Amino acid sequence: MILVTGGAGYIGSHTVINFLNNGIKDILIFDSLETGHIETIKELQKISSSVKFVQGNLRNADDIDTVFANNKIDAVIHFAAFALVGESVTNPRKYYDNNVAGTLNLLNTMLNYNCKKIVFSSTCATYGEPEYTPIDEEHPQAPINPYGASKLMVERIMKDYDTAYGLKSIKLRYFNVAGADTATRIGEWHEPETHVIPTILKSALSETGTSFKIFGSDYETIDGTCIRDYVNIEDLAEAHFLAYSYLNKENSSDVFNVGTEHGDSVKKVFEVCEKVIGKEIPVEMVSRRAGDPAKLYANADKIKNTLGWTPKHTLQDSISSAYAWEKKLNAMLDTTLIS
Repeated sequence: MILVTGGAGYIGSHTVINFLNNGIKDILIFDSLETGHIETIKELQKISSSVKFVQGNLRNADDIDTVFANNKIDAVIHFAAFALVGESVTNPRKYYDNNVAGTLNLLNTMLNYNCKKIVFSSTCATYGEPEYTPIDEEHPQAPINPYGASKLMVERIMKDYDTAYGLKSIKLRYFNVAGADTATRIGEWHEPETHVIPTILKSALSETGTSFKIFGSDYETIDGTCIRDYVNIEDLAEAHFLAYSYLNKENSSDVFNVGTEHGDSVKKVFEVCEKVIGKEIPVEMVSRRAGDPAKLYANADKIKNTLGWTPKHTLQDSISSAYAWEKKLNAMLDTTLIS
């Protein structure tokens, strides 16, 4: 059985669908539902009744011990974490307690039950301010916020646990994630929403005509706005399956960037959103935010050469699926409010 922590969240839920599509049916989702949604779990169980769900919190060691005691867990795909950069700065205690201490409970429980394979959801935020682009896996890791620091701590713990106990891990450092399930069954659902593409789409769907803010137009880029690497959620889910398959075959720890190796500016993203929606979106140019690098995109040679992973979706694909999902989510939330 595969244990997916945080499987009610954005990336975890899409990865569950990918595993099901690849013939892996014996899946148990463990999620606190603090940021995930029970509606997402129900949708996954519609796809396959074999998907099990246990509500619990990694910060409570007894919760995760119960899961292992009652199920034969062969490997873990670990997503469960808080991931708001701004919040991590104002409330670092929350991030170190959940992301680091919670993961320690998970790893220690895995060892107690002789489960020694894990794929970890890491982030390009472990690199901090880029010294060069594209960023490869050898780039220095110097995170500039507690969120990135918490993920780097876990990476280092996993390395030590491999050396000492033989616990093998694949760490996936992803860049900006975008899009939704192409069948519009699930998608990005954060409260609050801080990611660029859904924020733009929410502005477009707002009845009050809320404008979208672009932070900074004077960067040394092609159009003055920040450049980021947007990897499609379904492509990212496939990277997790390939990482899991590699771990099973090679029984060896490693780390991989997951990105398109192509940067798109915020202005370009905005223009594609307008193209997909078919109307102009109110926009407001404001001053830069502190800590926003001008360019941030991946060198993904390693994952391509080692795992055979390549991105299959374009930026427009991601925005189109995200827009379809936002419309469905709006309708769902409106129905809930009415009822």
